[in-house]
Amino acid sequence: MAIMTLEGVSKSFGGLQVLAGISFSIESGRKLAIIGPNGAGKTTLFNVLGGQLPASGGRIRFMDQDITHLSPSRRLHLGLARSFQINSLFPGLTLLDNMLLALHGARYPHFRFFRSMKSRGDLYSGAEQIMRSLALLEMSDSPVSSLSYGDQRLLEVALGLASEPRLLILDEPTAGLSTAEAVNFEKTIRQLLGDATLLFCAHDMDLVFNLAERILVLYYGKLIAEGRPEEIRANSRVKEIYLGGRGV
Repeated sequence: MAIMTLEGVSKSFGGLQVLAGISFSIESGRKLAIIGPNGAGKTTLFNVLGGQLPASGGRIRFMDQDITHLSPSRRLHLGLARSFQINSLFPGLTLLDNMLLALHGARYPHFRFFRSMKSRGDLYSGAEQIMRSLALLEMSDSPVSSLSYGDQRLLEVALGLASEPRLLILDEPTAGLSTAEAVNFEKTIRQLLGDATLLFCAHDMDLVFNLAERILVLYYGKLIAEGRPEEIRANSRVKEIYLGGRGV
């Protein structure tokens, strides 16, 4: 069953067309990766899916509902969560405070300034569960800035999953990580994801080919190839256009 379907989605900035008639679907519980060179339109596509940018044309359906013109917050409360290339954490706040804010935003539509966060026991239990899963429980009162960059990236993904989304979108989740951090990220993310539906883009080909069950290739705003990892690895057009003729 398709959890999200795109039908001819396009995006233009003035006379510049960045996305041209993108159509594909994501099956529930599957792991789908989108790859492509810099400037291919991957982040623009994710911004359109998340509602940060309006589509110029086409339709986006999520859970059998047309979300093409819905706000990011409405999409979040329907079960669509995402992360960004740049961390969106609050570095000066503690690990616990970051998690409470993220969990509150995902679970409750309004923030009441005169209601104590301690009255939301579910938020504290959820935060504790996240910290334990990342082996960070002892650092709950430490500022996020004291965490390694790799742990910060894992925390952001864990916060996205804490809202129990139907679909999680990750934009370059291992960007800026060392090789060792990227290996640890892949291992931990597998444990965190479980059966969750995932759409992600990355330049880290090890992550893409190890984690994705299906891969789409985007080139100058158009999908040029689609298939299982082994099919994309053997695709001559992908080698020529995306990798300059080199193997993947």
